[in-house]
Amino acid sequence: MQIELQRVEREDKSVLRHLMELYLYDFSEYLGEDLDEHGTFGYKFIDHYWTEPGRHPFFIRVDGKLAGFALVRDPACTGEDWHELAEFFVMRKYRKTGVGRIAAHKLFAEFPGRWHVEQEAVNEPSFIFWRKVIGDFTGGRFDEVRAIDCDGPAQEFESPSRP
Repeated sequence: MQIELQRVEREDKSVLRHLMELYLYDFSEYLGEDLDEHGTFGYKFIDHYWTEPGRHPFFIRVDGKLAGFALVRDPACTGEDWHELAEFFVMRKYRKTGVGRIAAHKLFAEFPGRWHVEQEAVNEPSFIFWRKVIGDFTGGRFDEVRAIDCDGPAQEFESPSRP
């Protein structure tokens, strides 16, 4: 199984928008969001990934097929001294196969420096996933703090610079 990150180009924004709807549908289990009158959940920040500095959209591909996405914000966007995983989605078919772990590790390596990864308090499975994934990546060297924008935990750690 070959897992790769592919930067999302502007012309593929509609594909990302479709994947975002799947993600928001899954997440509605935790946040209780409803569809709008157009039958979508909507994500107001999609366009910002091509208009604001410090935002980086990626597709996650498995053997060349779309399997999810990741949205990264760097210090130019966050105003902090860290990279932040704004959104991360792996399709159900690929969950519990190592795809999410490998994709996350590739992202962390792509952006060396400090990282901040938050989870919503209502999404308990994400606590287990991120603690394990970040623990594996850092050899257990991360701090768990209270998240800034939500009431769940956040992990902070350092991704080493590439040689």
